[in-house]
Amino acid sequence: METVEMNSVSLKRPHSEDDVANADEIKRQKTSEKSKTGNDSGQSIETVTEQPDKSLLEDTKNEIIPNEESEEQEDEELEDSDEDGDPESFADMMKHGLTESDVGITKFVSCHKGFSGILKERYSDFVVHEIGKDGRVSHLDDFSVPVDDEDPSEETFTVLSDEDKQRLEELQLLKNKETSVAIEVIEDTKEKRTVIHQAVKSLFPGLETKTEDRDGKKYIIAYHAAGKKALANPRKHSWPKSRGSYCHFVLYKENKDTMDAINVLSKFLRVKPNIFSYMGTKDKRAITVQEIAVLRITAQRLAHLNKCLMNFKLGNFSYKNHPLKLGELQGNHFTVVLRNITGTDDQIEQAMHSLREIGFINYYGMQRFGTTAVPTYQIGRAILQNNWNEVMDLILKPRPGAEKGYLVKCREEWAKTKDPAAALRKLPVKRCVEGQLLRGLLKYGMKNIISAFGIIPRNNRLMYIHSYQSYVWNNMVSKRIEEYGLRAVAGDLTLKGATAVHIEEGDVDNYTIHDVVMPLPGFDVIYPKHKIGEAYKEMLVADNLDINNMRHKIRDYSLSGAYRKIIIRPQNVNWEVVAYDDPRIPLFTTDLDKLEGKPLPVLPTDGKFRALKMEFSLPPSTYATMAIREVLKMDTSIKNQTQLNTTWLR
Repeated sequence: METVEMNSVSLKRPHSEDDVANADEIKRQKTSEKSKTGNDSGQSIETVTEQPDKSLLEDTKNEIIPNEESEEQEDEELEDSDEDGDPESFADMMKHGLTESDVGITKFVSCHKGFSGILKERYSDFVVHEIGKDGRVSHLDDFSVPVDDEDPSEETFTVLSDEDKQRLEELQLLKNKETSVAIEVIEDTKEKRTVIHQAVKSLFPGLETKTEDRDGKKYIIAYHAAGKKALANPRKHSWPKSRGSYCHFVLYKENKDTMDAINVLSKFLRVKPNIFSYMGTKDKRAITVQEIAVLRITAQRLAHLNKCLMNFKLGNFSYKNHPLKLGELQGNHFTVVLRNITGTDDQIEQAMHSLREIGFINYYGMQRFGTTAVPTYQIGRAILQNNWNEVMDLILKPRPGAEKGYLVKCREEWAKTKDPAAALRKLPVKRCVEGQLLRGLLKYGMKNIISAFGIIPRNNRLMYIHSYQSYVWNNMVSKRIEEYGLRAVAGDLTLKGATAVHIEEGDVDNYTIHDVVMPLPGFDVIYPKHKIGEAYKEMLVADNLDINNMRHKIRDYSLSGAYRKIIIRPQNVNWEVVAYDDPRIPLFTTDLDKLEGKPLPVLPTDGKFRALKMEFSLPPSTYATMAIREVLKMDTSIKNQTQLNTTWLR
């Protein structure tokens, strides 16, 4: 085995109706940095099976809870708008972004000649199925609802008028001064009143009901049972003791990330997002299938959402006594189509055999480092240096590249006035990192940046320092492979259980490159006993950091470190080359296609284009784009992809 340097490979797009129809959408793709763990799903090339570091798990749910209901609605409207406020094309703006070499991604392990292909020409070309801790791959294959005598009748979902639902929602969310809502019972019967009682209580958690006579007519009166707390805590007394407290279900979603999906579900169910739990976040620009658990919401009520939600399907319902925990999964199984490939059959066979037998370098993918001209690792480095003025400046200063127009105006105002209130007025979206930091500065003052920065959710703050760790790791692994190739050498590290030990000279023959791990810098790791150990120290010294003192005076920012395998060998690797004529036709069937009885696509034997269909499974915290990069021998950064595709994008 030998290592090779990255070659520049041109990438061409076929011109199709689908291209034209989606050109504007692609130009408008969201490229501002999203502050959500492990998953910047707006990127057209980036997909990750990344799971949050263990230190993040306890607070992750807080990310999706809006600060204020009205602010949340305003933010989403603005985030979905098309006003970028900049005449530059997407490709022009992304010329300021990062390339792989900027973050230490420079080596390959295979010897085949690279070839071009189009990843995610359609989001349906990228399908992710979660692999649970028991090794079972999640599939949506059953819409049936568990039979339960305690469940309300189907009429529960239709008995209330749209006007009644609107008034009840406003009452539930305390949006007006009303203390109750009266619903007149038309065609009064005891059965009809019972159904209305059930409908209000099941569809609007936190509301209680009673029956009153008014002027000879029957009314159902809805009122708050326990104020604001009732909204966050579904009514425990209405849940059967024999039924598990959590409804587990499979979520099939298209072109939406996990956090957004849960926010949508919570809105339709009129509950807080933090009653949902999951094992990992999944990409946006893909079709993904994963398990979700929700506290005390019936399968019947969830199944009803299938009638009104776009790009979502819920199924495989069951009741259990436990939620799901982040990171509690074995990984993800990917089904990927690379369209319009240029490689010969021999090149493709060599590439895929190498992926199956050798694997790929386990680099942290590009989305770990953000998409703008200010990489997240630079902010992380400033935090570790305790340089808080630099942290503030990097987050708020004007930057070239692709950003929403209101962010550009906010940054310009900050540069001109250094007035948090003035800059905040330019920023209608308050939940972004910039808005949170500005509010912190307004609250604590310019001389207390640490406290102001602390207003940003913990996960988002830690994302920056983990980005710096990833940046160091990528660079060190490239140096390690350049220096010693793809073999274990004396001084390398390997894991014995959870403990890292050095490989001794006499034991080298007992190990392969697949046994070697490298540390993310921290106070609780050891380093290789060869040149790369010194290279770690030199890199941190150049960044004004002491590798022997990775404890920060603020405990949250102390890095304990971790170990990560250099090479990952995917499991269950399969591939097939197919011909096709129409880029709009899907090249495989999804879980939903199978449930709806859609036939397999009929493909020509000698089409105008060729596609590589590939499947593989990866463990958590491993980037699928890095596996695809190894096959194509291509830079996966948005900057490189957009520059190579400028003609098509324009």
